[in-house]
Amino acid sequence: MRHYGAVGHPSHHVRLQAPTESVGMHLEPAVLPATVSSQEDFAELSRMVRDRGLMARRPGYNVVTIGATIGALVALVISAVIVGNSWWNLTVAGGLAFVLAQLGFIGHDAGHRQVCARRRNNDLLGVIVANLLTGFSFEWWLAKHNRHHRYTNRPDKDPDLAPGALVYTPAQAAQSGRLGRRLGRSQAALVVPLLFLEALNLHLASVVSLARRRAWTALVEAGLLAIHGGIFFVAPFLVLSPVRAVVFIAVTQSLFGFYLGTSFVTNHVGMPTLDGSDDLGFLRRQVLTSRNLSGRSLTSFVFGGLDTQIEHHLFPTMPRANLRRARELVRPFCAEHRIAYTEQSPWHAYREVLHHLRAVGTGRATATTATTATTATTD
Repeated sequence: MRHYGAVGHPSHHVRLQAPTESVGMHLEPAVLPATVSSQEDFAELSRMVRDRGLMARRPGYNVVTIGATIGALVALVISAVIVGNSWWNLTVAGGLAFVLAQLGFIGHDAGHRQVCARRRNNDLLGVIVANLLTGFSFEWWLAKHNRHHRYTNRPDKDPDLAPGALVYTPAQAAQSGRLGRRLGRSQAALVVPLLFLEALNLHLASVVSLARRRAWTALVEAGLLAIHGGIFFVAPFLVLSPVRAVVFIAVTQSLFGFYLGTSFVTNHVGMPTLDGSDDLGFLRRQVLTSRNLSGRSLTSFVFGGLDTQIEHHLFPTMPRANLRRARELVRPFCAEHRIAYTEQSPWHAYREVLHHLRAVGTGRATATTATTATTATTD
């Protein structure tokens, strides 16, 4: 595990002085003098990235990835029909879970405009992949995900850090009430079974969101979700006995949710949080609050590019296929500018997440102040 800097402890809280409330995926148009050097740093890094051509789209990669993933989905559906009313179809269910998560990564790419030059085409791809194939509302997810990028690791505004079944900060734990505090003490043990319910959670949140919207696009999304439901929740009963169909659906959705959850839980949980009064600037905010995963190309494939979370947050529209090459520029750049850059093996990252959740839930985590690190360490 490599950790560049001194702010990687899971209970750290970044609190700085200048009140810059505007946090976004691009540099703020108006800044205080303390942030000027940070913006100059990011401008320099951006030039390096663009000079390498890393912002250019990868049409060949996208055609192969999307085609192969949809082809695998079709092959699995045909296999389920051929296998018929047999428990062997549970192996197909496991394969479906993997492919559905891979489709989710493609929807993520489309949401960040990484695939097509035109926004409309990205949105069309996102709606088809998200609503029709994975069963999530693309528009609901996109609005939520944009807020996450804009307010990364700000407990008051980042929807991915909002308290619910889990609490992520000492303040959230203190405000969770008697029952919440009791559950919080066990949340490190509960997080694994909760991940198996993540797909169900996203399905339900999508339905609730669509029910509240009145735009015509909501009707289109609802129609595609209905078709998805017919394929993945009704059709199994046409091939399998009722008991086997229920088990088939449960296995598919639970493994799908677990795969998605384990792919993004290491991205920011346990990393320093912000309170909105910082003058870190865009570059340092994104690097300090994100965690990369080490590994070879297989790691990138399994995690859908989310293993290079730092580079993704710095350059959200960069094609997934270019993120590992960008890491070769970003990591030494951060070391040169003495910016904490956290990269861990997946297993070490999972341990850090569990340690953080346990410390927060049991009241042993305390919020601390921190600024950008000035020392690079390797362990």
